Amino acid sequence: MAESHYTDPRLVALYDALNPFAADTRFYVDLAARTDATRIVDIGCGTGLLACELARRGHRVTGVDPSPAMLDIARRRPGGDQVEWIEGDAAQLGAKSADLAVMTGHVAQVFLDDASFDATLAAAQATLRPGGRLAFESRNPSVSPWAAWTPELSRRVIDDPCCGAVEIWLQLIEARHDRVRFDTHYRFLRDGDTVVTSSELRFRTQATLSEALSKAGFGGLEWFGDWSRSPVDHASRELIVVAKRD
Repeated sequence: MAESHYTDPRLVALYDALNPFAADTRFYVDLAARTDATRIVDIGCGTGLLACELARRGHRVTGVDPSPAMLDIARRRPGGDQVEWIEGDAAQLGAKSADLAVMTGHVAQVFLDDASFDATLAAAQATLRPGGRLAFESRNPSVSPWAAWTPELSRRVIDDPCCGAVEIWLQLIEARHDRVRFDTHYRFLRDGDTVVTSSELRFRTQATLSEALSKAGFGGLEWFGDWSRSPVDHASRELIVVAKRD
């Protein structure tokens, strides 16, 4: 999780412009309300958009993230003083008797090996009260979303108050088995500077995710294929799961 996306000041500054309040944020906000969650843990909270929104709505929130640069922004966000921030990974959470734990922004795909993913699920299980819920999403490998990660199909320009106009595009490097490597190019039009970051993601199937959740002590899985809570089918872009701690 120490990629330059999360350490380069310009890319950290762009993070919110690239990941604004949208349908996914609304899904988790509504889930917290629907399940009457009082205490919530946000694993991989990034710049704190969701954590602060939940705190603003009266939930007691803890956000954990390994990036100091991300957490600096989170602390300064309106409502940031109402959130407990932890620099590190899910293992730093301990037992909090939380009602709900969330992992948003496809953070579940950053865990490439089974050991790190299993450890994160175990830490989430440990921080929840019995009957508490864990919710997260992963891109559905059956629709090969990486096929669109080409300069021609992914190129866009965003305007950021800090960085000015920035042209961004993806370049697929390799899709092998359930792992995908790609580069993200950022061209800052103000000065012509270009930054390239390299990433690798794991694309687990619904069956693989279910098995990992069961192994970590979760059951009662609810699956959705989009942010409108549609059932999962062969064309679903997302694999969204809400699991209950046994």
